[in-house]
Amino acid sequence: MGTQVSWQVELAVKPGALEDFRKLTVEMVEATQHEPGVVHYERFMSQDGTIVHVYERYMDSAAAVAHLRLFRHKFGARFANLVDRMRFTVYGTPSQELRQMLDGFGATYLEPFGGQSVE
Repeated sequence: MGTQVSWQVELAVKPGALEDFRKLTVEMVEATQHEPGVVHYERFMSQDGTIVHVYERYMDSAAAVAHLRLFRHKFGARFANLVDRMRFTVYGTPSQELRQMLDGFGATYLEPFGGQSVE
């Protein structure tokens, strides 16, 4: 894993917000395709459309910080109106700057354990 940092977020889609959230997700995915340092940016939804899991992985903390700044500027308010964050789990060793940003999301941090992963 090295300097890479990732997170998994569990979201609850607010009642009546599913279609707007789908549209916003398309915008977010498209915008993220042009960001340097993004390794994975995936979303998974329950069949009933009420729960979304987000998985994001970045080359390093600087790339994650840049993403979060862009996200907040372009999508933050709309995103907050459509979903409730249920769980935010961070994997790796984020920088202090990134930790400060993620603390605002109520993040739980899990550090590498038991050796390096194999990809």
